[in-house]
Amino acid sequence: QPILEVIVRQLAHHGFADIVMSVGYLAELIQAYFETANHKLPPVNLSYVKESEPTGTAGSLALIPGLDEAFLVMNGDVLTSLDYRALVEHHRKKGGTLTIAMHRRTVQVDFGVIRLDGEDRITGYEEKPSREHMVSMGVYVYEPRVLDFIEPGAYLDLPDLVLRLLDEGEKVVGYPFGGHWLDIGRHQDYEEAQALFSEADNPFLPDAENPC
Repeated sequence: QPILEVIVRQLAHHGFADIVMSVGYLAELIQAYFETANHKLPPVNLSYVKESEPTGTAGSLALIPGLDEAFLVMNGDVLTSLDYRALVEHHRKKGGTLTIAMHRRTVQVDFGVIRLDGEDRITGYEEKPSREHMVSMGVYVYEPRVLDFIEPGAYLDLPDLVLRLLDEGEKVVGYPFGGHWLDIGRHQDYEEAQALFSEADNPFLPDAENPC
């Protein structure tokens, strides 16, 4: 089952009825798949915005019409058990311009890390240390006024948009999430996703008691 279909089913399960896919490379194949699989999908209004040239993870939002109330944005290669409705409620409660879903990840450094003083004298050595970081899950909630900070047709990635908002004094908040989250673009996460999908209790599919 394609990851995009899983995401569409999850969003429908949490009450999202209008879904826009920003597509570029292989756009025709993606659209053809969903048109063919339409009879198997939950009832959602699925539409597409195609970029002629890549405009970044935030720049493509300028191409989408009708974003006049808070809206959810997410990467198409993310598998998570996140409750998207709870994320939107958190966004509204905190009153942010942008809310970023966050997950705590341990990052392994593949090299020995050397500490130096100002005279290039080694003061410490740590072999392949691990560090914990709160990282972005690639799932966000925007207020419509964020679009004022995105120039149509210009390339803009999400980190640069966040810095732009912070520079302008806008409120950017986080939503910590401790459940399942996998970035399928990473080989290790992809293998873990395959293992979880083979289990009877798949954490990424909607609750069987509340089917799409």
